[in-house]
Amino acid sequence: MDLSFWLLAVKNLFQQGGFVMPPLLFCSAALWYGLAYRYCILKTRNKKNMRELYASFQRKTAPTPSDMVEQAMQKGIALQQCQLRHLRRQLDEAFYPYEIEIRRYSVLVKSIVMIAPLLGLLGTVAGMIETFDSLAEMALFTQSGGIAGGVSQALLTTQTGLTVAIPGVLMHSVLQKKQKNIENSLAQIKDMLCSQ
Repeated sequence: MDLSFWLLAVKNLFQQGGFVMPPLLFCSAALWYGLAYRYCILKTRNKKNMRELYASFQRKTAPTPSDMVEQAMQKGIALQQCQLRHLRRQLDEAFYPYEIEIRRYSVLVKSIVMIAPLLGLLGTVAGMIETFDSLAEMALFTQSGGIAGGVSQALLTTQTGLTVAIPGVLMHSVLQKKQKNIENSLAQIKDMLCSQ
């Protein structure tokens, strides 16, 4: 199977699905870009609890920071050693870029997960309208496919909308849990450093 086969298959899919297919394809691409970006950002290798991580950075036995939590710990310890008056405020300011970064594309992913089934439903309605128009005119075999074409469009767009949304929902829930864990770790680091 070469490239021309796949291009023809995509062209047929677009023709069968109607005007809803290009926005669904765009939504799918944006969704997977956002999910991949969030997965890379939220990836953590740290298996230690915050106290062990703090002790290893204090003893300088920790390797070079490999993820966001370790970078935050290193930055927080550096600020703590500066003996600043308002350490909590300085930590909040230093950790703010991390907090922004772990939330990036979260709203985009949530929006697409909600929009994709609605676009599929819009295609379903358009396909059913075409079907009923064919029935009303008794033109069972129109250029666009008549009843069969309308039903096909209705089912195809619904299926495509759900195909985009369902994996997005599953991946988003996993990534939200990782985001929450990192937020908790950052909060623990702040509390620990301020209480020392």
